[in-house]
Formats: sequence, structure tokens, C-alpha cells
Amino acid sequence: MSLSTPAPSANPIVPPWRLWLIWGVGVAAYVLSITNRTSLSAVGVDAAVRFDADASTLSMFAVIQLAVYGGMQIPVGVLLDRLGARPVITAGMALMAIGQAVLAFAPDVGWAIVARMLLGAGDAAVFPSVLRVVAVWFPARQAPFLVQMTGILGQVGQLAAIFPLAALLHATTWTITFGSLAGLGVLFTVLTFAVIRNRPPDRSEDVSVDTQTGAIQIVRSSVDFRESFRQSWAHPATRLAFWSHFTTPFSGTAFMLLWGFPFLTVGEGLTPAVASLVFSVYVVFGVLSGPVIGMLSSRHPMRRSRMLVLPIIGLQAFVWLIVIGWPGQAPLWLLFVLVFAMSTGGPASMIGFDHARTFNPAHRLSTATGIVNVGGFLAALLAILFIGLAMDAQGAGTPDTYTLEAFRIAFLTQVPLWALGALFIVIERHRTRVHLGLEEPRRRRRRRGIAAVGDSPGDELPLD
Repeated sequence: MSLSTPAPSANPIVPPWRLWLIWGVGVAAYVLSITNRTSLSAVGVDAAVRFDADASTLSMFAVIQLAVYGGMQIPVGVLLDRLGARPVITAGMALMAIGQAVLAFAPDVGWAIVARMLLGAGDAAVFPSVLRVVAVWFPARQAPFLVQMTGILGQVGQLAAIFPLAALLHATTWTITFGSLAGLGVLFTVLTFAVIRNRPPDRSEDVSVDTQTGAIQIVRSSVDFRESFRQSWAHPATRLAFWSHFTTPFSGTAFMLLWGFPFLTVGEGLTPAVASLVFSVYVVFGVLSGPVIGMLSSRHPMRRSRMLVLPIIGLQAFVWLIVIGWPGQAPLWLLFVLVFAMSTGGPASMIGFDHARTFNPAHRLSTATGIVNVGGFLAALLAILFIGLAMDAQGAGTPDTYTLEAFRIAFLTQVPLWALGALFIVIERHRTRVHLGLEEPRRRRRRRGIAAVGDSPGDELPLD
């Protein structure tokens, strides 16, 4: 069965249009959650002026939001296993609507932080809920494709935050702009509740069906959260997935969520219109690279870390170092290369979810997914915080004191995160391959190599 074939054979009483309607509403909700998440990206300078915030305080808006997002991932997984996707995604949309309403009328930094906390909590519920919709309503063999498509289409939300949101703010007021986002949140709260269902009507439990083999798996994690977490983390593939998701997307997230627009406009001297174009190119590159990375990941499942994840990390670090070391302001073509390098991080991070789904049993599905999703946002949280602290430490904490040199030094704080993540990817990749029987432990392999000097190279185990 091809990936484009509908799944009525798995759910004979469910018409294909209903499958795609449920997924489509879930994806549209995810698009809005991305817009909410990145709603300060193109208006960060306006936020700094409105709340009289220095760089560290501005960072805290995003850091606290991401901290709440990451901290909610595993509890959201448990709630999904107990309640299903419908109530969880509906609650998430409602929380984001409340958060944007609070931000629209926030009189000071304290209330703005409360608003971003509500946004983080609501945002945390949306993507895992859509993943569960995919797992329950669609055949298992369609899952990798639909997960990639969900991630790709969700990035359209960044375009909404770049152009319409910024234009609306500059044409009206802060209250009208973020009040409009709150109104959209209310609309999608109603829409997700009305359209999304936990499971097809012919099933009494959440199950995933493989239409080629007929295998049916119950999609439910164990009630013992602590034991489920321990068992998931104990599997080296879960840790490999965590570090893959930790290391690949954080640079692009920090750039798009907060620091990219001030860097481009104040540091690199671009006009807001050209900076918005660079942001848009980032999204377009991500949409174009996603299917390619997804296809390569599917075709080479045992080489994903070595062929895709590690090279993408190296590409991001290499291009950033060129931009940082460039004499004077970087040319526009180099900034396009930079956003291309960063845009590959989002699709590459989806490989982590493939690891979690492939190597964890169905009863730990949501718990493992939550663990993996924490990784990328933990790294983004640290990156945003380190950049803000580095700006303040240089005396460049407010928009009128931002300088290109200060931004360059601040963005160097990303390097330790890349190095740490890459190191653990290499370590956990080896442990995963040992666990799967594709490699021997290094110590045993060294002993065998000494004992079998002169053996044919064909006796070696395959490496990815």
C-alpha cells in the first residue's frame, strides 16, 4: 500500500475524507500553535520597548515559555494515554487563547511572563496530540510520512508570525494584534473539540493498525509513569533520539523564536522587509528539505545518525562560524546560506521521533515521544538564555545598545551545545547498535581483533 493511499481498508466504516479532515484540523491547530510560539520573533524589539526589557529579560519570555513546554511534555504524554487526543488538544488550544489574551493586556513584564507560561503549556499539548491522531487513525506504515508532513506544514505558522502579525502590529496596536491571536485560539478550541475524535467509531481502544500485516497494537502507555519513564530512558535508542532532537533544531529555534530578527536588522543592518524575507526563506528551505531528509531517513534507517544527523550539525556549526568570523556585515547570500543550514535542523529532529517509535513498544509510545520532544526545547531554552546573558555581559542588553560584535560573541555560546549533543549522539549510537546486535562492545571487539589478526575484512560487522 502506497503512502498516498487512504486507509479505509484499516477502518472500513470511516470514509477517507473524515480521516484527512481530522488530520487536517490537527495540523491547522499545530500551525496556530507555531504562530503563537514564534509570535515574538518579528516583534521582539517592539516587546522590548513595550515592557522596557533588557536582553536577559527578553530572553526570559522565551526561556520560561520553552521551560514550561519541555516540562509539560511527559505529563502531556501520560494524559494522552489516559484521555486521548481530543480533550488534550482542545485544552491546549484553550490555554494558548488565554495566554495571548493575557499578553494583549499585560501591563508589565510579570504579566507577560505569565502569558508566555500559559502559551508554553498549551503549545506542549498540540504536536503530541497530532502524533497520536496519526498513530490511531492511520495505518502504521503511513506514520513516518505523516509525521514529516505535520512538521513541515506546521512551519507555515512561522510565516504567519513574520508577515501578517508584524504588519498588523505596526498598523494597529499591541492589544488588537495579540487579542486577534486569542480570538483564533478560541475558534480552534471549538473546532478541535467538534472535529477531532480519540479513535475510529469501530474501536473501543486506541490502536495502531498495520494494513500489510494485519497487526494491531494498543496505543497506551503503562499507568506507572515512573516505571514507564525509567524503561523508556533505559533504552539507548531513546537516548539517541533525545540527543538527536537536542542538537539539530535548537539554533534555528533560538534564531526564529527571538534573536534572529534583532540580529538581522540591528546587527547586520538589513531593513525589516529584507529580514522578513530571510525568515521566509528559512521556512521555505525547511519545507523543501523536509521531504528529502524524510526520504533518506526511510531508505537508510541504520545510517540516519551518520548520514544525516551528524552532518547537519556540522553544517550548522560551520556556517555559523563563517558568519561570525566574516569581516564586517555578512553579505545577503551568506545569510541565505545560514538560514538554509539552520532550516535542515527541524526535519532532522524528526528522526528522533522515528527512533522512539521504532525501538519502543506501543505501551511506552507517548512517554518516549515526550522524552524526545524535551530534548530540542531544552537546548533551545539554553541557547536563548546564553545568548541573552552574553549580550548583557557585553553591555548590549537593550535595542539601542545592540551591536554586530556583541551578537557575534553571543552566538558563539551555541558551540558548546553542538559539541555536547554530537558527543552523546556518537556514544548512544554505538550503544544502540550494540543493543540491536549490529556491533559488539568496543572492549570485546578489540579482544577479538587481537585474537583474529589476519582474518578477512568481510568478517567485520557493518557500521553505519
